[in-house]
This record gives sequence, structure tokens and C-alpha cells, in this order.
Amino acid sequence: MKSLYSKQTLKHFRSPHNFGEIKDADAMGEAGNIVCGDVMNLYLKIGKNKNDEEVIKEAKFKTYGCVAAIATSSVITDLVRGKTIDEALKISKDQIVETLQGLPPIKIHCSVLATEALAEAIYQYLLKNKRKIPPDLLKRHQIIEKSKKIIEERYQEWMKLQKAIKK
Repeated sequence: MKSLYSKQTLKHFRSPHNFGEIKDADAMGEAGNIVCGDVMNLYLKIGKNKNDEEVIKEAKFKTYGCVAAIATSSVITDLVRGKTIDEALKISKDQIVETLQGLPPIKIHCSVLATEALAEAIYQYLLKNKRKIPPDLLKRHQIIEKSKKIIEERYQEWMKLQKAIKK
């Protein structure tokens, strides 16, 4: 039977790169999808390169989600390493999909989830270090926060329903 996923996507799903948490992370971003319920946490360690520019030295993830969510999480950690903050913010969902050699159309939202978790991690890093936050990043942060709030509300409703069913 032919899979819906490319060989590259399945490879990243079965053996994800950089899975886990960075205990002393410089930044952590969380993003979720209100439709499917996938949630991604992306951890970043920032350092300096030989040109004394801030770059992402390490990236790890923890994701609750489907094959595509795990694979896109793995890919984003590979794509951001060695990038400056500005370069990292330019990583697109299309780059992620291309790196995975395609995703089913119904799973493209998972690549968006990865870019949102990255944007949120960078937002948190800039905020923590009292840096100027670009207007487009601030707008993305506000949208991400709204999505997380909706997911949390739905989760609480589900928990109430589960308790009612058990009674």
C-alpha cells in the first residue's frame, strides 16, 4: 500500500532529529493548531558565530501530534541551526514542505505549526532580552496566543465532559 507521506517525511517521523528539551534554553516557543489539536514546543539555544552575530546554536522540540507534525518539528530544528534570528524568521512553510519532499494538502497546516513555534520562540527570546520586536513578529505572536487560548478552552470543555461521563 502506498503511503500518503513521502519517504523523507516518514524518515523524519520514525527517527526525528533533535527530539527533546533544552533544559537551559534561551528561548521556548509553543504553538498549537485549533483544528487538529497538535501542539509543538520548540527550544532554542542562542550563541555567537565567528562574526560575533547571534545565531541559533541548538534547537530541540517536543510535539504532540501526527506524522506530519513530528516530521515538520524535526525539519525546523535542522533548518534553524546556524541561522541568525533574522534568517530563521524567514524560514517558510514552503521550505519545510520542500525539505520533506511534500506533504498531503490536508497536512500543510503542520508546516505552519513549525514556523509558528519558531516565531514564538524568537518572540520570547527578544522579549526576555528587552530587544525591539518587529511589528510582523508581534502580530504573529498575538495570533498564536489567540490560538493557544482557544485550544486551552476546548481542552477544559473536554475535561468537564469527561468528568460528567464518568459520573
